[in-house]
Amino acid sequence: MAYISASKRPHLRPRLYSDLSIISNPISLKSLYFFCSSSSAEPPIETETETESPVLLAEAASQRAPRGRHRNPEKLEDVICRMMANRPWTTRLQNSIRSLVPEFDRSLVYNVLHGARNSEHALQFFRWVERAGLFCHDRETHCKIIEILGRDSKLNHARCILLDMPKKGVNWDEDMFVMLIDGYGKAGIVQESVKIFQKMEQLGVERTIKSYDCLFKVILRRGRYMMAKRYFNKMLSEGIMPTCNTYNIMIWGFFLSTRVETANRFFEDMKSREILPNVVTYNTMINGYYRVKKVEEAEKYFVEMKGRNIAPTVISYTTMIKGYVSVGRVDDALKLLEEMKSFDIKPNAFTYSTLLPGLCDADKMTEAQNILKEMVEKFIAPMDNSIFIKLITGQCKAGNLDAASDVLKAMIRLSIPTEAGHYGVLIENFCKAGIYDRAVKLLDKLIEKEIILRPLNTFEMEPSAYNPVIMYLCNNGQTEKAETFFRQLMKKGVLDPVAFNNLMYGHASEGKLDSAFEVLKIMIRRKVPSEGSAFKVLVESYLRKGEPTDAKTALDCMIEQGHAPESSLYRSVMESLFEDGRVQTASRVMKTMVEKGVMENMDLVAKILEALLMRGHVEEALGRIELLMHGGWAPDFDNLLSVLCEKGKTIAALKLLDFALERDCTIDFSSYDKVLDALLGAGKTLNAYSILCKVMEKGGVTDWSSCEELIKNLNKEGNTKQADILSRMIMGGDRAAGRKKGNKLASVVS
Repeated sequence: MAYISASKRPHLRPRLYSDLSIISNPISLKSLYFFCSSSSAEPPIETETETESPVLLAEAASQRAPRGRHRNPEKLEDVICRMMANRPWTTRLQNSIRSLVPEFDRSLVYNVLHGARNSEHALQFFRWVERAGLFCHDRETHCKIIEILGRDSKLNHARCILLDMPKKGVNWDEDMFVMLIDGYGKAGIVQESVKIFQKMEQLGVERTIKSYDCLFKVILRRGRYMMAKRYFNKMLSEGIMPTCNTYNIMIWGFFLSTRVETANRFFEDMKSREILPNVVTYNTMINGYYRVKKVEEAEKYFVEMKGRNIAPTVISYTTMIKGYVSVGRVDDALKLLEEMKSFDIKPNAFTYSTLLPGLCDADKMTEAQNILKEMVEKFIAPMDNSIFIKLITGQCKAGNLDAASDVLKAMIRLSIPTEAGHYGVLIENFCKAGIYDRAVKLLDKLIEKEIILRPLNTFEMEPSAYNPVIMYLCNNGQTEKAETFFRQLMKKGVLDPVAFNNLMYGHASEGKLDSAFEVLKIMIRRKVPSEGSAFKVLVESYLRKGEPTDAKTALDCMIEQGHAPESSLYRSVMESLFEDGRVQTASRVMKTMVEKGVMENMDLVAKILEALLMRGHVEEALGRIELLMHGGWAPDFDNLLSVLCEKGKTIAALKLLDFALERDCTIDFSSYDKVLDALLGAGKTLNAYSILCKVMEKGGVTDWSSCEELIKNLNKEGNTKQADILSRMIMGGDRAAGRKKGNKLASVVS
């Protein structure tokens, strides 16, 4: 449709009417009165000016029939309730409500109270409209606010409002007091209920059977059966006759307190007063006797009810079924179920929820499976979802894993949230049966839907469920999936050491050593016990990958966690480090090994000591030698000295010989000569002199001719003092040797 300009009104009038004539849903020009601001109920008279207004006519013409359903305008009471819910109760909010409502009538006030989001909003609104003089509350609004406050346990407010009613000119009636009595009773404050009941008499409010029935229900719910009997007698003395409902309440209460004989007497008294029991009465009797495990008595009343032509209801049958199940008579319960179906009485959720646990306890899993199928077909969910874990467990115990899986499918069809525990039972039993592929499929659903992380889970997975599947995944190259699953368990606080060790083992076996070490760090940080076998696999994996340093780190962690590595593992790490040229790191592994009392693989130890000395790490080597000697193992000093001398490592040979002399180690004389010759050959005369003196002090020199070259070198270098001392020591040694020889000859001659 073309837009119409007001400035060209005279010229466009014919075009306008022609446009209007082709509108699919033309609007009568009389409807234009809705655009007027006039409050008159009658449509305005169509003057020539109004009908010829191009703007109004264009608006009317543009009003097409809206597609879909019309949206109902929001009611005024709903607007007020929303305002109270979204804004604090302040003077500003009160003014906003007042400007919105020109006049408060009873219907509006009642509807606002009824629609208030909570009792506090209702109470504030109730008091405000009264104090502001906007509305005078009547009986209906008083009843409504008392009902709201009683339901929300704001009973003192309700009581004050009730007792203040005469001041406002509103009369009491019994219903208001009944609501307050019931409210105190539901809150468990029986004494206040009794006081309100007594106050009715003081205030002149007539008490009928309605008040007494409410009081009986309150006091019997709390087990006050003696008080109930007293008030029952008082009721009779006041000339108020009990009804069938009264007797039903009394019988129910006495059974609740296990006063079976008293309940039975009231049942007989009811009949003596010619008050016919109804189906509720018989249901109460049946339920009461079932509660005290007297199913035979319950059967008697069930038969009597049918004999009186009182048709049993679904409650009657369900109660009897519950009684049979409670005493283990499951077959009778099944027969009763078939009977109620034959009378076209449809079982409900309570019926099925009562029967299913009994079937599971009696190991009648085929019947339970049929009942569950029936529930799914009728889309009836049980009242207690815990029955499903019982069904799954029972079917697994019976060896029917397909039926157990069907239970899980039934839960999904009935829109019942599946929990980790349900999957756990199935996964555990699939693993026990060796059907790992089905277990893994269930695990995939757990991971994908994050069922484990649901906050309202009541059935968690047990270790017996998740550990077998984690082990399977780790042993079959799917450790990453196992870790993803276990990390969800960790978020729920699970720190299972078996699972952790399996993950570390799996990652190491697959060569994902960074992931394995990450798992190890988590275990150490959270103080989770570890297994030595997992560490061994990790160390060996690092060695296979050619990363001896990381293998050594893993070995250290293994030791820190209290595990004792085998000597072969020590050797593997040391050998790998040694071959990689990391002699000092290998030396540290050797030190740890010796400190732990592992005195094996000494051939490799000798190589490490030799390499340390050859590389100039003499002090470290000497420290390792001393540690070995404390452990009862001494190195081959002669061989070490010989190698050092041959390689020209004279200082290392000197320190090693000095170390051996200080500890009185057994060394061959030829080793002394090799060291002295090496020192002299290297021009280290003073070092040779020093070690020779120590050797002479130990009596380790027999051939003094080898020392003459040392004396010459000392004199040549200007060390005459040392040369003289050495000469005197040699001369003294010769005389001592001569005396020993003369003594030997004299002894031979004699």
